[in-house]
Amino acid sequence: MSTVAKAGQGVKLTVHWLNESRGQRIVWLLEELNLDYDIKVYFRQKDKHSPPELKQVHPLGKSPLISIVAPGLEKPLVLAESAAIVEYVSDHFGQQLIPKRYPNGNDGLIGAETKEWLRFRFLMHYAEGSLMPVLLTGLLTHNIREAPVPFFLKFITKKIADMIDNNFTLAELKLNLSYLEALLAESPDDEFLCGANLTGADFMMIFVLEAAVLFKALNETSYPKLYSYVRRIQSRDAYKRAGDKVSEASGVKYVPFSEKKL
Repeated sequence: MSTVAKAGQGVKLTVHWLNESRGQRIVWLLEELNLDYDIKVYFRQKDKHSPPELKQVHPLGKSPLISIVAPGLEKPLVLAESAAIVEYVSDHFGQQLIPKRYPNGNDGLIGAETKEWLRFRFLMHYAEGSLMPVLLTGLLTHNIREAPVPFFLKFITKKIADMIDNNFTLAELKLNLSYLEALLAESPDDEFLCGANLTGADFMMIFVLEAAVLFKALNETSYPKLYSYVRRIQSRDAYKRAGDKVSEASGVKYVPFSEKKL
């Protein structure tokens, strides 16, 4: 279906990309589907918040955002939230990214859904709903440790961060990453998270797994299948093209989230 947006029928896609955001997963998605699109670049302010210009696109002022101009629309359709964008784009331009829901002859039957589809639906929500909050907690404790406080308070801030990590973060990371390692082992050749084919869930999961690599919770020794999965995704031509497109549009060389510095 990707030819629809490239056939000169008035469909125009624009990704509103913010540095250090989840916006890159949407650029990769559009590259993987070989769609024509524009990138509008925004940079974070000194306080790390997104610039006010993004609120002119969507009231929340977050990224990713995508705007779609198409025949019959009075004004551009603006979509927010990564999962909603991935699902909408897949519905219209990339049905191949959605696993077959029912085996033949079982349409609509409760519990008859394929394992691939059930896993796809779960991971689309799990990425930001369960795993990302754990990683953000890890980022919070890291920032607490690195906070510029007087020397005599350093012990207290470190103690607070250690208590959070020891009582919550570390155990939750181990639980989730061990689960994903086992889940990936069920896929043919450990290729993709939902089975033999790339799906929307892979676009949702790559950012959070890159974050796990950045936070040193995920490496080739601790979770080798997951680590290889991250590097394999990063080696895909479409992923690399997405980085090149953003580098060209922003004037700043794109660096995968996993390779940044805390």
